[in-house]
Amino acid sequence: MPEGCLDTDVFVELLEGRAGAAQRGAIANHTSGCAECRHMLSALARDVSSPPVVSDRDRDSDFDLLDRWRAGDRPAGEALLARHFDSLCGFFASKTDGDADDLVQRTLLACVKSKDAFRKDASFRTYLFTVARHELYHHLEGRKRDGARLDFAITSLAEIITTPATRMIKDAEKRRVVEALQQLPVEQQMLLELHYWQELDIAALSEVLDLEPGATRVRLHRARKKLRELLELPGEDDAAQVLENTAKSDSLG
Repeated sequence: MPEGCLDTDVFVELLEGRAGAAQRGAIANHTSGCAECRHMLSALARDVSSPPVVSDRDRDSDFDLLDRWRAGDRPAGEALLARHFDSLCGFFASKTDGDADDLVQRTLLACVKSKDAFRKDASFRTYLFTVARHELYHHLEGRKRDGARLDFAITSLAEIITTPATRMIKDAEKRRVVEALQQLPVEQQMLLELHYWQELDIAALSEVLDLEPGATRVRLHRARKKLRELLELPGEDDAAQVLENTAKSDSLG
């Protein structure tokens, strides 16, 4: 952040309505003369206004299938898990070197075992990605040869896995983006992929990563900024656009 710029947390307080009148005035005065801070505020505000992806209809339908599954309707459970199977495959494909199928199965099995424990505080899809995150972290912890505990807010996938799978991606731009994402800390990679490729909003991201919404916005902003640097793009908006453009292109495996 350039010298003289306001801290990201200040803008988060403003957007969440926690800034007092004097602080709001000071922020307005500062941003009027600081292009970097205006850009940062715009980026964070865009995250705040991102609409939820899972509609009430889809959520209700998931919950209906879940209720029937809990009541003993096995086909309903199979239908519920099948509905989100492709999303799980996409989640793991860019974060492993060939173990994606196994991790998908582990996640589905964990959901089967814990189906009665899910309290419906979030969408079932959000819950599924939360379970997937835990399975991924456990898997990556096991890949660390010296047995040291990993800090996924610092350690990148490229530091854990020597040859992450990207060779199966046919689209050259998507491959370039995935390879850059794998240079980011795992948490940042996950935030960007879940937000832009799986279309999770701030509330869902916060649930999956077990973060406060304000912290999620700050970390998402920092992740975009770091990806922009790795891809050598002019601005943070360009990083967001690249992620959006590659969301629908071919996936791994």
